[in-house]
Amino acid sequence: MNMSLFSRKNTLKLLQNHKIPFSLWCEVIAQLPLIRPLSSSHKARLRILASNLLQDKDFTGAAGQEVTPEMRVCISAQACLPILKLGLNSYQGWQQVIIYPGAFRVERNVTDEYGVVHRQSNALSGEAWSQGPLILSWDDVQRDSFTLTPGHNVVIHEFAHKLDMLNGRANGMPPLHPDMPISSWTQALSEAYATLVAQQAQDSCINPYAATNPAEFFAVACEYFFTAPDILQQHCPKVYKQLHAYFRL
Repeated sequence: MNMSLFSRKNTLKLLQNHKIPFSLWCEVIAQLPLIRPLSSSHKARLRILASNLLQDKDFTGAAGQEVTPEMRVCISAQACLPILKLGLNSYQGWQQVIIYPGAFRVERNVTDEYGVVHRQSNALSGEAWSQGPLILSWDDVQRDSFTLTPGHNVVIHEFAHKLDMLNGRANGMPPLHPDMPISSWTQALSEAYATLVAQQAQDSCINPYAATNPAEFFAVACEYFFTAPDILQQHCPKVYKQLHAYFRL
């Protein structure tokens, strides 16, 4: 049997049984500025991807957070926007989305420049683990989802890390399309990153958190690509061009 045909039949059967109800879909996406401007065909494809994502991943609450169908659709719709042309396989290799009510605290050992290990505790709005869960603060998801804030969307940011990690580790280099030269990608993002690092002491039009490391630069650039493409194109035109080629959007 043709396996691709078998896979398509399974997908269609899955969607017939588990597709996000149309009324719920319309209710939620009407509140999402990132999704509202999409064409009808793109919204239909997004609904298929989001339905599949909800079947493929476990959405669970933490610290007493109840996960409602509306929350699941809100997160999955925005999470699938970057993979509209890439496909659901781009989120393979991990299983769980964990949702906290608000910022969650993470403790880590950090080694300073002198080799001394310090215990640090930070409150985070989101985090993505390699081959592990993706964690979100619902307070921050709401803040970024229902009001468009240029350069800020925690769902886009954390799912961009998952795209980045497809190559094994988060370093700002997701698997590229065959027609995308790695050298062009590396040059565009590394030059923009170096410029941002040098400008940290000055006012920057790009969120300075992007200067943390190349992985965070990629994730923040993705936030701008979807929430404020005009700003990214103006200040990082080569990065915008590479992301346009990568996302096919």
